[in-house]
Amino acid sequence: MYDRPALTPDPLLLAAIRAVARSGDPDATLDELLEICLRAAGAERAAAFLWVADPGGLAIAGSRGYAPDDLPALEAAVAVPDHAVQLAAQERIQTTSKANGGRVLSAWPIVVGRDGIEEPIGALAVEGPAAPDGDVAQRLGALADLAAVVVDRARLGSLADERIDWAERVANSDQLTGLANATTLSRVLELEIARAARQRSELSVAVFDVDNLTDYNDANGRPAGDDVLREVAAVVGQSVRLVDTVARWGGDEFMLVAPGATGTTVVRRIVESVASITLAGNRRVTISAGLAHFPNDGTSSEALFDAAHEALLAARAAGPGTLAETARSS
Repeated sequence: MYDRPALTPDPLLLAAIRAVARSGDPDATLDELLEICLRAAGAERAAAFLWVADPGGLAIAGSRGYAPDDLPALEAAVAVPDHAVQLAAQERIQTTSKANGGRVLSAWPIVVGRDGIEEPIGALAVEGPAAPDGDVAQRLGALADLAAVVVDRARLGSLADERIDWAERVANSDQLTGLANATTLSRVLELEIARAARQRSELSVAVFDVDNLTDYNDANGRPAGDDVLREVAAVVGQSVRLVDTVARWGGDEFMLVAPGATGTTVVRRIVESVASITLAGNRRVTISAGLAHFPNDGTSSEALFDAAHEALLAARAAGPGTLAETARSS
């Protein structure tokens, strides 16, 4: 029977693999890999450099053995086109050059591979009395590959977080105006009703309608009408308090949920602020507003919505730019 030769595990590489596999903190993992580099090479200093878009060039992502005051000069030094770190990062090759104090600086490329394409993203460098060679050089090359895994995983995690944030914004926002959408406002209203009932406090719900927007669209085109909606949304958003929630309810309607007893004041300020918008041809924009209050006009979201729309019909009947409340609230 054929006896396979026993494989002797490399304790430093095992430690590096374990660090990458078990750590969720990329900065801490990279720092641990640099410490392992020092031990593997018998070096005095080690640093990882990564390409950055702003301000451009290679930046230090982590270091061991360097004094903090030395790092700016080190970054400036590696910016020279023929520097060993620059060559390793660009040409994807191992490089060696003389360093200060008679030391030798050696660098290995940090490369990410995906879909058959290799992307150089930086370089791993060590400084010591001599250039690593043989098994030591291969070990440091493997550590550079593990550093690539750490960086790539961090970037993928950041991209996933950005996508989640974007998805949440899309799910909660109206795409035309940037305000909250109807779904979000409905959830907020349910929470505010529960809070008002618990604290025995007041709550106002208002619905706004941009006056004569249909005629404006017919005369100027839908894109011009969308511009009006965006301008109104911007003014409304600037007129409310931090505790208020304002949303585009649909079409040319906006909705407001205003906790506390000052809802009427907030709604009046919105109506007056929108009236200051001037369009081309010195045309003014106005909105009509219907206002309902918890608990006088209802204790559920449906009842408050209905009461606010009832008041809005009265405001429209009275003329553009009018604020009306239900008879129960008056």
